[in-house]
Amino acid sequence: MKIVIAGAGEVGTHLAKMFSNEEQDIIIMDPDESKLALLDNYNLLTYHGSATSFACLKDVRVQSADLFIAVTPFEARNIMACQLAKKMGAKKTVARIDNSEYLAKKHTAYFNTIGVDDLIYPDFLASTEIKTSLRMPWVRNCFEMFDGQLIVLGVKVRANAVIVGKRLKDLSNLSQALHISAIKRNRETIIPRGDDYIMDGDIAYIATTRDHIDEVRTACGKSTHSVEKVLIMGGSEMAEQLARMVGDHYHVKIIEQSLARCEELSGNLPNCNVVHGDARDTDLLEEEGISDYDAFLALTSSTEANILGCMMAKEHGVQKTIAEVENLQYINEAEALNIGTVINKQLLASSRILQIMLDCDVDNARCLALSDAEVAEVIIKNRARVTKNQVKDLRLPSSMTIAGLVRDGVGQLVRGNTSLQEGDHVVVFCLSGSIHKIEKAFS
Repeated sequence: MKIVIAGAGEVGTHLAKMFSNEEQDIIIMDPDESKLALLDNYNLLTYHGSATSFACLKDVRVQSADLFIAVTPFEARNIMACQLAKKMGAKKTVARIDNSEYLAKKHTAYFNTIGVDDLIYPDFLASTEIKTSLRMPWVRNCFEMFDGQLIVLGVKVRANAVIVGKRLKDLSNLSQALHISAIKRNRETIIPRGDDYIMDGDIAYIATTRDHIDEVRTACGKSTHSVEKVLIMGGSEMAEQLARMVGDHYHVKIIEQSLARCEELSGNLPNCNVVHGDARDTDLLEEEGISDYDAFLALTSSTEANILGCMMAKEHGVQKTIAEVENLQYINEAEALNIGTVINKQLLASSRILQIMLDCDVDNARCLALSDAEVAEVIIKNRARVTKNQVKDLRLPSSMTIAGLVRDGVGQLVRGNTSLQEGDHVVVFCLSGSIHKIEKAFS
C-alpha cells in the first residue's frame, strides 16, 4: 500500500515510523526540512514541500496513493490538502481536525463531497477513551469491540489475584470466560502461549464478553468503586472536551494556571467548577479536597507534570488516576509507575489510521494501538487462509494471537479447537510491525 503523509509533527512522524515497520510504501512531506531529517534512518521517503501545492503533490505522485493522510497542525490546510489529493487521484484521504462539530454524522456527506473521506480529532479520541475508563475504574484500559459484543480489558495484576502464578493453559480450570491475549511486563509486550505464567505487576490484556466482566475482575483480585467526583489538572482542549461529555454524569472541577483560560472555561462550561491555580501545589490540592475525589485526571501539556500530578493524587488516596503522556518514549516508563491509566493522542490517532488501512471498504472495523503492539478488529474474507484449519493448527506467527470473535452477532472467545468462518469478526493481538501479517492471513 502506498501511503503519503502530510505533516512531520508528532502524529505524522509516529505514523511514518509505524508504517515503515509494516513494510508499506511511505512518503512523508513537510515544509520544514529539519523535521524530515529526523526520519533519515527509517525505511521511508521524505519530501521537502507543501501538501497544498499542486507541484509538490505531483512530485510525490499522490495520484497513485492508496491513502493520503494530512496531519499538519493546521486544520484548514489539512482539509485543503485532502481536497487536492483526492482530486488528483488519491484513493482515500484522512484529515486531522480540531473541531468536534465536524464529526457529526450529518456532515459526513459534505466532507465526502469535497474529497475528505475520514476525519481524525485526537482530543476527541482521547476524551472518549477517558470517558470509557471512568465507567470502569479498576481497569487500565477498556476496549469495546463490535458494539460491546467483545470486551478487551487491560488490568494491572497484583499478588492477591488468583491468576498470578498460573500457566495460561491452566486458567480454563478457573474460568472459561477470559482469554489473556497479551502481557505487558518489564516495559515489554508479550504475546503469550500456554506455558507462560502471569506474574505480580503484569498488565494483562484480557478478552471477555460483557456478561463476564465481574468474573474477570474477581480473577484479577480487583474491587470496584463508582466515580462521582472528578478533579482535572489542566484546562486543555481535551479537558474541556471531556467536561462537555461527562458533565451531566459527574461533578467535575478543573484547576488551571492561566487566569484567562479559567475565564474562558467558566464561560464555556457553566456546570463545571473552575479553579485558578497550579495543581502541582500540594497545599492547593489539599485545600480543594483532593482526598474526597474518586478520579484525578492530569491533562496538561507537560508529560512530566502529569506523571507527578498522578503520583501525588495516589498519595492522597485517589483510586482512579489518568495521565496524558504525549512523549512516546515515556509511555513504557509511565505504565510501570503507579499512575493508573496512560493516554496518548498519537497512539489513538494511529489506531484510527490503522483501522482505515486494514479495512478500506467497511467502516465497522477498529484497531487499537498500544505502545509496542496493536489490537486489530478484522473481518474474515472469502477463502481466507485462516478458515482452512482449527486455530491450533493455523501456525500463526509467534507475534500474533486471536482473542475472540463475533459470529451472527454473538461474541465468543477463541479456543484451540475453534474453526474460523468467512464473515467472522475477529480480534487479533499482534506486536508492532506485524499488521501486514494480519492482512495476509485474514484476507
